[in-house]
Amino acid sequence: MEMVLTTLFLAEAAQSTGRALDATVLVFLFVIGFIAAVTLGSIAWYNSRRPPGWETKERPDIVPPVDGSVEPRG
Repeated sequence: MEMVLTTLFLAEAAQSTGRALDATVLVFLFVIGFIAAVTLGSIAWYNSRRPPGWETKERPDIVPPVDGSVEPRG
C-alpha cells in the first residue's frame, strides 16, 4: 500500500513541477536507495555485537568481515 502511495506521490510531483522527470525514474531511484540502505544496514548489523542468543552464530558468507581495530583519525 505504501509503495502505491509513494508512486502516486512521485508521479504527481513530476507532473506538477513541469520538469521532464519521469515518475518511473523517481520510483527506480527510490527502490535502488531502499535496497542500498537495507544492504548497508545488514552488513553493519551482522558486524556489530551479537544480540543475546546470537553470540555463537556464524556470520553469513555473503557479509564481508569488517576489521574494527583501526583507530579513528582525529
